[in-house]
Amino acid sequence: MMDRVRLVFSGSGGQGVITAGIVLAEAAVLYENKNATQTQSYGPEARGGATRCDVIVSDSEIFFPKVIQANILVCLTQEAYMKYHDMVRPGGLIITDTRYVTVLRSMDCRQVELPLLQALVNATGSDKAYNIAALGTVLSLAGIVKPQSVLNTLLKRFPHADHTVNARALEIGMALPT
Repeated sequence: MMDRVRLVFSGSGGQGVITAGIVLAEAAVLYENKNATQTQSYGPEARGGATRCDVIVSDSEIFFPKVIQANILVCLTQEAYMKYHDMVRPGGLIITDTRYVTVLRSMDCRQVELPLLQALVNATGSDKAYNIAALGTVLSLAGIVKPQSVLNTLLKRFPHADHTVNARALEIGMALPT
């Protein structure tokens, strides 16, 4: 992993993109001895509006918590993709779900299009923990933190009953890019 990763999770309210960002930041701080910041913004609607979560993970001090140019952008809706795709640094990475996002072809970055929701539903019969599957894909492609650090964070943050679902979703997301 590079010294500093600037990541944006984006989608719509209710998809859990903010929770995914919080889990990533907590995993970095609590289990990897890294510095991390997490900020979020919502559309005016409680569910269905545009949602964005900025996460910076660094080996050194972080002086500004917002992401201006992302190394990694995760887009779970077309609206989020159209709004944020320009903020990815040249050579960066955009991760999209083929069910919801049609990508632009003329981008100076790597675009990874995956059937994330479909793989999750096929494997589990549910769309629960879609955000954690997306986080698993980020871990697989970028290696920001160890999967065990994320699992430990999920165990601390969520009821034990959700742990099996979250662990399976993380595994599915990690396996998808390979």
